[in-house]
Amino acid sequence: MADLHPVAKRIHNVQPDPVRLTLDDDETGVFRFSSTEFFQQEFRGEGAREGDDADYRLVSSEDNERILLGRKGPDEESWSMVAEVTAAEAVDSS
Repeated sequence: MADLHPVAKRIHNVQPDPVRLTLDDDETGVFRFSSTEFFQQEFRGEGAREGDDADYRLVSSEDNERILLGRKGPDEESWSMVAEVTAAEAVDSS
């Protein structure tokens, strides 16, 4: 079996503690994921971003090469894929 995606593994290992995600446009944000799980190589997660009342979802791309971030605002009926996650790190709690 191929290796698990390194960014997905990092998110999975850090949660439920806050994790800082870097997106493909170099934007960063602090997220708290209520759940993350692997289905073989496929990755999924659900959570929230600090300072935003939308719901967020992580999914792996069809080829499992990228981790994508989806957003659904409180007044929206469907999810929008907003970015690729390029890095993840634990938020320093000190």
